[in-house]
Amino acid sequence: MARRLAEVPGVVGVVLGGSRARGEHRPDSDWDLGIYYRGGLDLDALRDLAGPGVEVAGPGGWGPWVDGGAWLTVDGVAVDWILRDLDRVERIWADCRAGRYEVGVQAGHPLGFWSPCYPGELALGQVLADPDGALTELRAELAQYPEALRTALVAAVWEAGFLVDGAAKGAARADVLYVALCLSRAVGVLVQALFAHARRWCLNEKGAFAVAETLPGAPAGFGARGRRLLAAPGGTPAELAATVADARLLVADTVAALRTPAGGR
Repeated sequence: MARRLAEVPGVVGVVLGGSRARGEHRPDSDWDLGIYYRGGLDLDALRDLAGPGVEVAGPGGWGPWVDGGAWLTVDGVAVDWILRDLDRVERIWADCRAGRYEVGVQAGHPLGFWSPCYPGELALGQVLADPDGALTELRAELAQYPEALRTALVAAVWEAGFLVDGAAKGAARADVLYVALCLSRAVGVLVQALFAHARRWCLNEKGAFAVAETLPGAPAGFGARGRRLLAAPGGTPAELAATVADARLLVADTVAALRTPAGGR
């Protein structure tokens, strides 16, 4: 399939991504194929390859960050095609090397789409088809996590404390939705900082918390403490205030751990 996809006009190459590329898959895990393209993409050729009854979304069809693609079932197995504009990936990679990143709204990404995901996908993926060698060449550059990006993402941990301050105001009004949203994003910001501190690419929210608690920068009990405050924040002002107090301590301990080269261990 990768070879045939690479023959479609506009396609530069194909990369296996997701849990299967990283060896973390389950028997029922999907197969994620990143289809990297430049310029005009022959969508009709993609649709012909996908077969009847399969909708192929063109660039922008699924949102501003997940370009488009298709969901297929091949011999009973789920196969996802995910489009990636290689020119945009290269621009984001240049930003990352300069310590710049974006967080955009994207369906399916409740904590937002963090732009370093683009180079991270290629860094952690497996190149399946690359006729001109462009993906292999770029992937070689991605072997070194950029220090400027690491510095920027670790420094951005300040937002977690700001969110907890907001959650405290919501707790006084028993505004459960607002408190829960603030706390979940605060933990997400901590996770991003921990991944960056460890020079690890964080692709999305799925499974990220479980990995973050194992990283050398995580403070003692990070996983258990985070799960506890997210699982049951409470419903009354007193319950919510107690949860916010726990979150404040978790943020403070994580920030302190991130200030040491070895994460405080």
